[in-house]
Amino acid sequence: MSLDLHLPAHGRGRGLAPALRQLLRQPPGSWDLPELPQVGGPLLSQGAVADSQRLAARQLGAEHCWFGVNGASGLLQAALLALAPPGSRVLLPRNLHRSLLHGCVLGQLEPLLFDLPFEPATGLWLPPSAAHLQRVIAAAQASGPVAALAVVSPTYQGLAAELPALVAVAHSAGLPLLVDGAHGTGQGIAAGADLEVLSLQKSAGGLAQSAALLAQGPRLDIAALERALLWLQTSSPSALLLASCEAAIAALTSPAEGARHRRAVAVAARLRERCRRLGLPLVSSDDPLRLVLHTAALGINGLEADDWLLSRGVIGELPEPATLTFCLGMQPPQGVAWRLPRQLSRLRQALGGAPLGPQQPPPLPLVAQLDLPLAQAWRGPQRSLPLGEAAGAIAAEPLCPYPPGIPLLVPGERVDAARALWLQRQSRLWPGQIADTVRVVAG
Repeated sequence: MSLDLHLPAHGRGRGLAPALRQLLRQPPGSWDLPELPQVGGPLLSQGAVADSQRLAARQLGAEHCWFGVNGASGLLQAALLALAPPGSRVLLPRNLHRSLLHGCVLGQLEPLLFDLPFEPATGLWLPPSAAHLQRVIAAAQASGPVAALAVVSPTYQGLAAELPALVAVAHSAGLPLLVDGAHGTGQGIAAGADLEVLSLQKSAGGLAQSAALLAQGPRLDIAALERALLWLQTSSPSALLLASCEAAIAALTSPAEGARHRRAVAVAARLRERCRRLGLPLVSSDDPLRLVLHTAALGINGLEADDWLLSRGVIGELPEPATLTFCLGMQPPQGVAWRLPRQLSRLRQALGGAPLGPQQPPPLPLVAQLDLPLAQAWRGPQRSLPLGEAAGAIAAEPLCPYPPGIPLLVPGERVDAARALWLQRQSRLWPGQIADTVRVVAG
């Protein structure tokens, strides 16, 4: 029997929100409804969906809530378009999801990419501190006005920022703050952020593509938000996915779900303790339901570890050169507290060796502006170059090892010699995930 430790968080149905599980027992297709008057839709003021969104906002401590059926990606794009008029500049973190780049293309926005603290042992970008974010904003505003700021918290690996401090820094600089909280449960709104996007398949018991946009405070134009949602969300939203949003948020905020979460956390604690007793190195995470194995400390590339485990029925979520992240989900698999450590011990015995050296951070400035407008670079004529010959060229496509869509190179960035060398090294660390060529702007 396989050990499924990947998203969605419902774990192939074990942790589905109760109301959603009940709905899926109905005759197939009975829940596939149009926007009937009594049902309504995310942008209609009347009907069951509107009532459910108002209730969800109260449950999550927001002033407004909109359900999304195009995943967190579509809602991040809508939020960005609502915050920044065409031609304006937006501050985006280096660990952004590429959907925010798509939003910049659609909204004719100029991304300013800010660097993040980097941990060489794990190769992970860390959430910014308040002091770091102050330096970022000062550097960005020194070259012109900025319309909005986005941060990611928690990260894919469950690393969380001190959001109240970041909110205070953003607001004192006159910037609205968008939190990509796809892996969270509303911590951004609780900290005072203006907008937060949740993925209800990542930290709640919803189906893939179900998500929620939360909003609050005087810095927002609600009409602009609804216009952006109209542009980027389907006019025929899936009633099943809307029901998934409702059920996932209701479960997330219910006492019964709280009890189930505590049981899952207790299983995770037993799993961590067993790993520690066996000498298996773990990366500290703020999410108790994310287990991050420090494969580099075992002398193993995380992608190679993932391949070895996959062949033995252990399916992780996120392999990276120095780590492998497992998602335990709303209801962890039976026996995971002893089955996973046993397999990880076998992995160490089969592939382990001397610890791998530290990861090298990308040679990046604190805040980077693109050398060519994003849309012009991405949509214009392109050609391929070997990575070793890319110095001086301008990237025409994002370079995103799978997953989670975090680009190592952004269209419009000029590849200098140091960056070209770093990318060559990265291609060796991501076997099969980074090609030995890069798409660049032709001419």
